[in-house]
Amino acid sequence: MKSTDRLNKLRDLTDEELTLRRDEMSEEDFRLRFQWTMGQSEALTKMRQLRKDRARILTILRERELEKRKAD
Repeated sequence: MKSTDRLNKLRDLTDEELTLRRDEMSEEDFRLRFQWTMGQSEALTKMRQLRKDRARILTILRERELEKRKAD
């Protein structure tokens, strides 16, 4: 899936869904780091993608927060 497709899917989610997804990603990141230390090489690519997706979510949440402040 392309990054633009991921971004569009994330933008369609509500703030609560994004927050839940962010928390799930943090938990998954912990598991992947554990797998990485155990020597599973495929965990590295998953960790990189997870880190990028989490950054996208944080960016979207911040954009929405700034829009709300600007509207007030």
